[in-house]
Amino acid sequence: LEYHEKALLIDTKSLPPNHPSLAVSYTNIGAVHHEVGNYSQALEYHEKALSIRTKSLPPNHPDLAGSYTNIGLVHREMGNYSQALEHHEKALSIRTESLPPNHPSLAGSYTNIGVVHREMGNYSQALEHHEKALLIDTKSLPPNHPSLAGSYTNIGVVHREVGNYSQALEYHEKALLIDTKSLPPNHPSLAVSYTNIGAVHHEVGNYSQA
Repeated sequence: LEYHEKALLIDTKSLPPNHPSLAVSYTNIGAVHHEVGNYSQALEYHEKALSIRTKSLPPNHPDLAGSYTNIGLVHREMGNYSQALEHHEKALSIRTESLPPNHPSLAGSYTNIGVVHREMGNYSQALEHHEKALLIDTKSLPPNHPSLAGSYTNIGVVHREVGNYSQALEYHEKALLIDTKSLPPNHPSLAVSYTNIGAVHHEVGNYSQA
């Protein structure tokens, strides 16, 4: 935070008030506040970055989508789901117009929307968006990329929450297989996959496997 604020101070003194580099500094500060749980401050800085980008960039510039995404992520952490959804859908709209149809950033937007729908209990919409993300990841990433494992995990979580346990298990095992091949043996994401599989086995009464 200290170094990003020094950078912002220099940018403020040396650049025009709507220069894109100022937006980068605001974004960096917002990201740190987000990481440490200062959500209202994170929101303040991401909104400053968005304001600058709105004034200085074309309306379908990918950096604008990045600002909408950052704001959406903070709103989700705060439980403001309708606002989170609104910002993630704006990001998706921009990315749909400005990026190739199988760009990983599009998958990121579909994932973000899916997560919010799941937390709101809109499981069919959550599944629809996570499956779109998976389709893009499958086409655009190597077969053992960790982001693919993330998409399988998201789909598995939704299936578990709606009681589709065999499908949940199938997707969590696919995620584990990718994690096993692509990550160090003690990586935390592997623990998440084992936990997810254990939770499904627990719910169906396979206690020894759980």
